[in-house]
Amino acid sequence: MTVMSRLAGRLGRLPPRTVQRVVVERDLRVPVAPDVELLADHYRPIGGERLPTLLVRSPYGRRGVWGLVYGQLFAERGFQVLVQSTRGAYGSGGSLEEPMIHEIADGRATVAWLREQPWFSGQLVTLGSSYLAFTGWAVAADPPPELKAVVSFVGPEEWRDVAYPGGAFALDTATSWAAGVVKANEPANVLLSLLTLVRPGGRRKLQPVFTGLPLSVSYQQALGRPVKFFQEWLDHPPADPYWDDYDASKALQALSSSTPVLLVGGWHDLFIAQTINQFLTLRDRGVPVDLTVGPWTHRGLAGDWARLVKDTLPWLRSRLASPDAPGKSSARVYVTGAEEWRQMRTWPPADVVPVRWYLQPGGGLAATSTASGPPDTYRYDPADPTPAVGGATLAPDAGARDNRALERRADVLTYTSEALDTDRELAGTGTAELLVSSSCHETDFFVRLCDVHPSGLSINVCDGIRRVELPTAGGLVRMAVEMSPAAHRFRRGHRLRVQVSSGAHPRFARGLGTEAPLATASAMVPASQQLHHAQSTASALVLPMSP
Repeated sequence: MTVMSRLAGRLGRLPPRTVQRVVVERDLRVPVAPDVELLADHYRPIGGERLPTLLVRSPYGRRGVWGLVYGQLFAERGFQVLVQSTRGAYGSGGSLEEPMIHEIADGRATVAWLREQPWFSGQLVTLGSSYLAFTGWAVAADPPPELKAVVSFVGPEEWRDVAYPGGAFALDTATSWAAGVVKANEPANVLLSLLTLVRPGGRRKLQPVFTGLPLSVSYQQALGRPVKFFQEWLDHPPADPYWDDYDASKALQALSSSTPVLLVGGWHDLFIAQTINQFLTLRDRGVPVDLTVGPWTHRGLAGDWARLVKDTLPWLRSRLASPDAPGKSSARVYVTGAEEWRQMRTWPPADVVPVRWYLQPGGGLAATSTASGPPDTYRYDPADPTPAVGGATLAPDAGARDNRALERRADVLTYTSEALDTDRELAGTGTAELLVSSSCHETDFFVRLCDVHPSGLSINVCDGIRRVELPTAGGLVRMAVEMSPAAHRFRRGHRLRVQVSSGAHPRFARGLGTEAPLATASAMVPASQQLHHAQSTASALVLPMSP
């Protein structure tokens, strides 16, 4: 036990220690390729050498807060822990210029090395949040027989849809993450770099890429140098096979029904759609999976070390103590608006039904469509892009925010319902079905659902974006925009409001109105956008709602 671990235990109100002394073996060399060794620290509880092993693989370092939270705190509570630095990070061999693409092979090689260690008990658990969770899915993509459980906090299993959600480049997410990890081989702690960059003052360093064009030049001004993986992300659109190397989703089909999984996510997390998909896929395959989703952002949950320890420990002890017990799944979700937790057998609830809310001429939103009216029109100017307000970002203002200033802009259409005469609950993933046209051949449509309070306060609940190619400029196209999953109660007297715009900058790279490649485009062409209300194909938002 250390002074820091004792203090952390008290501050975080963690479960009591079961081990008083932990020995740390540092800088163990783990060969993963003929010319690449990765460094790892082993936390070994004295008197418990045959305990289960937690494998934590990270680009963010092995010492300081990472060693304390993942290593010391878990070791003092009855687990052996191997905290390993991924390629190019903190002394490990290889290059950090190729993140994610080696994690399946490196995870497999690390497990092979573990089998040769006299202290390895044959019980393996992958554990981590964000990138650390991705490395866990990478191990599960080719699951070794020793894998007894997977713990994933706000963790993606693939990166294509993170980099290009709906086909639009996630500029803020990609730049903020890259700005931290490119410093991983420098003396400064990368965690401190990440924290600095998401604060308002630190984020000023990223402004060149948010305001400048072309992106292949402006990102270098923001990050301080060329970055191989960032340039490749710009160069390869989402349909490119390049992204196959960033995909560990085969884990969802490869895990056996005897390997339990713990998923923890946030409604305003970058990866909430993947977290829900992980739950649904594993549940339908009969894999025992437990889901917790709260009102959290990515930064909030990924940095909540106390929740990580407190949620993981009892779950692991229960699941590992009864490995042969019949696997059951469960879901525990926080319903925003109601501000309460719900424990249920599955998600979404079995009683939800799709409810269609029609976007009506004149800014109305109702359960019935109206006769055809003229299209609603707005002008999107990439030189003055529609700004991002809250939502699933790494920015300090992520999450639920007041949208009233945004909704007053001329480039944002709004459609608002009458005041509700009873509570209504959204539970699941909604879809916007839009009939649109544009003066540009390629353009974006961003859709957001808000809860409008009697005071007029408009709070975002969920949203989605879609980059669309029209057959001809001005031609009509029927398109679907998938919203982020949500659990929200719209209270009696509140109103539903749908926003339709053409961006949320810099959360997503602005559409420039040309067909030039993302990396080199610099010319900007304003777009005249139309949302149509034809009777036979009226634009609508389809929401899964509980009776």
